[in-house]
Amino acid sequence: MRTLIACLLLVLAMPVSAMDGVDVGKPSAVRNLVPAGALEKQAAQEYEQLKRQAAAKQALGPDDHPQVRRLRAIAKRMIPFVGRFNPRAAQWQWEVNLIGSKQINAFCMPGGKIAFYTGILDTLQLTDDEVAMVMGHEIAHALREHARERLAKSQLTQLGANILGELVGGGRYAGAFQLGGNLLSLKFSRDDESEADVVGLDLAARAGFDPRAGITLWQKMAAANSKAPLEFLSTHPAGNNRIKEIEKHLPEVMPLYESARRSR
Repeated sequence: MRTLIACLLLVLAMPVSAMDGVDVGKPSAVRNLVPAGALEKQAAQEYEQLKRQAAAKQALGPDDHPQVRRLRAIAKRMIPFVGRFNPRAAQWQWEVNLIGSKQINAFCMPGGKIAFYTGILDTLQLTDDEVAMVMGHEIAHALREHARERLAKSQLTQLGANILGELVGGGRYAGAFQLGGNLLSLKFSRDDESEADVVGLDLAARAGFDPRAGITLWQKMAAANSKAPLEFLSTHPAGNNRIKEIEKHLPEVMPLYESARRSR
């Protein structure tokens, strides 16, 4: 409680010019070594394959499923704000689906392909605000092109540092970058995760979802993980400082939330 009161006091003390959300800087230039269009095409293919597999098992949520409608309604409120972090994202063919599985997991692939597993909704009993925190975090990974950056860095390592200068300088080795593997198996760095948390808070707040739900979300994650390892935490490490980082950024996003709530 004292933390939240302190955050609100900071909000009141901030000049209007500072109440413009979070600033995470420019994405890594390394990502440009992997063609965005090719990566998004691969992501769309993997997503369609996942949907077909789920449909074959009668595990793909139908359009009229209450949870599908809920997820799409939350996404509809958030997507209008994606251009702040990635201008190209306004042109993506966004899609949101629900897959019946006990997995406590969710993702957003490059190009705006979102999926939630029923396990994360049912096991954690997520509120709409908490769903928005998860969705905002996953969307942020796509907007900041973390998968593109991971692939570029991985292949740079494989190619060897001796050609890095030539590749970056003249693009002579651009053809050496081959897309492959499963995008869902990528693991992001701790910095990527922190950045996704912050950008996700901003997106959710602008859409009128309470960013303080980020705290309760990770408290629920920690409690559930203490009973049995969560799939979500295998790719989204829950460091001890995660909630503290969210609390640190609340003064930046609470004005956005309050403004959005007043205008609804």
